[in-house]
Order: sequence, then C-alpha cells, then structure tokens
Amino acid sequence: MAGIRMIPTTLCYIEKDESYLMLHRIKKKKDVNKDKWIGVGGKFEEDESPEECLLREVREETGVTLTSFRLRGIVTFVSVGWDSELMFLYTADAWEGDLGRTALSSCNEGTLEWVPKDRLHRLNLWEGDKIFLKLLQEERPFFSLKLSYEGDELVYAALDGKRIR
Repeated sequence: MAGIRMIPTTLCYIEKDESYLMLHRIKKKKDVNKDKWIGVGGKFEEDESPEECLLREVREETGVTLTSFRLRGIVTFVSVGWDSELMFLYTADAWEGDLGRTALSSCNEGTLEWVPKDRLHRLNLWEGDKIFLKLLQEERPFFSLKLSYEGDELVYAALDGKRIR
C-alpha cells in the first residue's frame, strides 16, 4: 500500500557485571528518544542485514566491535507523528575495544553509562522498553512485541500477537 513506511532499526543492550550499557539521549534537538535512556543502535543503511547494522551502529556509538551477541526479539513501534519502526533487539556480552569511562564520553548521541539492571526502573525509560527489558531479564525465548504510542503514552502492547495492555 502506498504511504506505508516502516523503518528497520537495531537496538542492543551490552551486558557486563549485571549491568547494561545505557545511552541517555540528550544531544540531538529533534529526537523521538530525547531525554530517554535506551540501548545502543540505530537505522539500517542501504542493503544492510540486521547484524551488519547492529555491528556498525554499536561501533559508531561506542567504539567497540561486538564479538558475542544474540537476537532476542523483534519489536514493532507505532506512534502518531513518527514513522513506524521494526526493531531487531539484541543483547551482547563480549566485544573488542575499550568501554571504560574515557571511551564512554565520546558518543555523539548522548551519554553512555553502565547501569545495574536492578536500577533501570529509576531511569526515564519508555513504558514499552520496560516490557522488553523484563522479557530480557526473564530470559524469555525469542519474542515479537508490538507497542503503540500516542505521544509518550503507551496505548497498546501485544506480545507474540496477544494483547497485554
């Protein structure tokens, strides 16, 4: 159908010592994620596979090359006023390069910080992100999640085709 636009993206939660590397999106003026905390990732470039996009985006935002990662789910975002998004959600637990304090300050998207998983609820997160972060913590097998927003409000959520909110 004409007029339908679905942007493919990746998002990765890099894990270390019961923490995730989180990105506080504070540097771009026009950003759907402005002031939110998310993982690292971004939009596909032409002819990229999900893995190629993941590796490129993580390298651009953190300076490291992932050596161990896993596709955990697919998340469909629908939001009034923004393009719809089909997101490939990954976790990673090994990389080459430095994710020390100095390296984390160089991201052009915002501020990178290691956040203990049990403190994520204190961050300014999207409501839908709380759902898939819980699924990741539960080691849920591969899942499909649809999240619909009106502004910042989550108005609909479905897990594997069944409404949960």
